[in-house]
Amino acid sequence: MEDYIIGIGKRIREIRKDKGFTISTVATQADVSNGLISRIENGRTIPSLPVLLNIINALEIEVAAFFNSLPQSGKTSFIVSRKAEHSLLEKEDDAKGFQYKSIFGKSLASIAFEAVLLEIQPGSERSKVETDAYEFKYMLSGSCVYNIGDEEVTLHEGDSIFFDGRIPHVPINRSEVPTAMLVLYFYLKDIES
Repeated sequence: MEDYIIGIGKRIREIRKDKGFTISTVATQADVSNGLISRIENGRTIPSLPVLLNIINALEIEVAAFFNSLPQSGKTSFIVSRKAEHSLLEKEDDAKGFQYKSIFGKSLASIAFEAVLLEIQPGSERSKVETDAYEFKYMLSGSCVYNIGDEEVTLHEGDSIFFDGRIPHVPINRSEVPTAMLVLYFYLKDIES
């Protein structure tokens, strides 16, 4: 997993330098700090999904092209992600009660994907978001209400949902206990930004 995190940073730096962009230029276009770009490029942090997509957009490259050039898994036919390798993802400041923990992310053939463990505290608050991915959610524990577009769906432990992340969406924990879900993001070549 560590080589993949480092690979994302190296790939960002490589594209930025090839295009003659400064860290400041990419940071401004992606609406993040210079320091965050530097930490990502040096493999000290991995960006949240929306931030990564903003950086890729700032680099003026297609999402699929970005992921296709990342290090592959080697000679094995499987990939293992160990609990000790999981890392917390930096998220937007106005998301209260949401904790995203990256548990897996790879680029295989024409599909790039990421697996995230999302924990939502009671009374959590966040505006609807959009992602350039198809999203699969599996409820590990608790329950939540998912607002997708103009619709609302209640999910309980063991339920799952799959949808186009380009539709504005947000999970809401209206219960008294924390909720946990497995989130899979699938980035496909034909998804348009």
